[in-house]
Amino acid sequence: MGNIVAIVGRPNVGKSTLFNRLTKTRQAIVNEQAGTTRDRHYGKVEWCGHEFSVIDTGGWVVNSEDIFEEEINKQVSIAMEEADVILFVVDVMNGITDLDQMVAQTLRQSNKKVLLVANKADNYDLQYQASEFWSLGLDEPIPLSAINGSGTGDFLDLVVDQFPKAETVVVEEAEVDNIPRFAIVGRPNAGKSSIVNAFIGEDRNIVTDIAGTTRDSIYTRYNKFNFDFYLVDTAGIRKKGKVTEDLEYFSVIRSIRAIENADICILMIDATRGIESQDMNIFQLIQKNKKGLVVCINKWDLVEDKSQKAITEFERAIRDRFAPFVDFPIIFTSAMTKQRIFKVLETAVEVYKNRSTRISTSKLNEFFLPLIDNYPPPAHKGKYIKIKYVTQLKDTAVPSFVFFCNLPQWVKDPYKRFLENKVRANWDFTGTPINIYVREK
Repeated sequence: MGNIVAIVGRPNVGKSTLFNRLTKTRQAIVNEQAGTTRDRHYGKVEWCGHEFSVIDTGGWVVNSEDIFEEEINKQVSIAMEEADVILFVVDVMNGITDLDQMVAQTLRQSNKKVLLVANKADNYDLQYQASEFWSLGLDEPIPLSAINGSGTGDFLDLVVDQFPKAETVVVEEAEVDNIPRFAIVGRPNAGKSSIVNAFIGEDRNIVTDIAGTTRDSIYTRYNKFNFDFYLVDTAGIRKKGKVTEDLEYFSVIRSIRAIENADICILMIDATRGIESQDMNIFQLIQKNKKGLVVCINKWDLVEDKSQKAITEFERAIRDRFAPFVDFPIIFTSAMTKQRIFKVLETAVEVYKNRSTRISTSKLNEFFLPLIDNYPPPAHKGKYIKIKYVTQLKDTAVPSFVFFCNLPQWVKDPYKRFLENKVRANWDFTGTPINIYVREK
């Protein structure tokens, strides 16, 4: 495993801004409101041939009114245990606070390497003020500005100097990009964070009964049982009219981006609430972006009627709402009891493989040409449409088939759906969208 750096400190000292600066991304939500970050947020940093992981954490607080205080502090403690180097971020503009001293005391008692980062030193005058942090007993304060990048180059040199030379690991970007991404999406309180925690076997993400607990899209590498992919826990997506806070707006945008960047979307539906219009909106978003789909009915342990008839009725209701696309797997699970959660991962991997399925041109023509002769497209104004040839396109994001004919403009959507259904009936493309194109020969 490569080197890990954790960013810790009290709220509003610029930890997420520093995380975004180091990772050269905008993954972490940055806001003036204290407690914006809650879960551990992982990213990659590359500097002068060295690559390491960096963890953004929530602000350490004690005896506050924040109802997430205990869970946030637990996540900070886990990050500190994981880390090889800890970046203790303080605020030059506000000086030393009681919370800074409490965090410093905890870090002095640890056996970790600690770098004291005096953030918000946006000009030379503020850099001189960093000297007061010597009193924390954590070596020399390092003044920098995460917002404008001042001093971050020299700072990164100091960070990589803390790593053992033999453990320096450089990973090719292409290797990371080729790893599948499975996004867990759904309405608030559908159990997205709970099932991610159940998958990986630890309290990776904060779970409460309060809607909107998760704010960032949290990427977690899942590399066991011969699987290797990213699990992406996302914020719940509410109806547009109900989103009133800026933080929730940015959380929803992150969730939509997670869908856009995913290969497979695992759509979580709350079994106790049934199918709602927002589930349909999220499904349409997945369809619009041509992503693979696995529908996960969570909280099945809380449903009284678990008969086969109830399961069949639930499945029928879902497929009726999601029609015309109905070729996707539905799995009834419980994140709390871990019922069938491994089946969800197995099915998601199968759907991912289906996206790369290729059918030879000879098999397609052998099947489709006699079928089309028996069931040709409807004639238009006395002109008959003749499909002569079919093939599957290469190197496409989703399986795509081209039917060549004399009058492609008169082949309508109902007949294209007929062709798609025949493809699905004869080859396994469960869970993945299919493109049907009709072109002039």
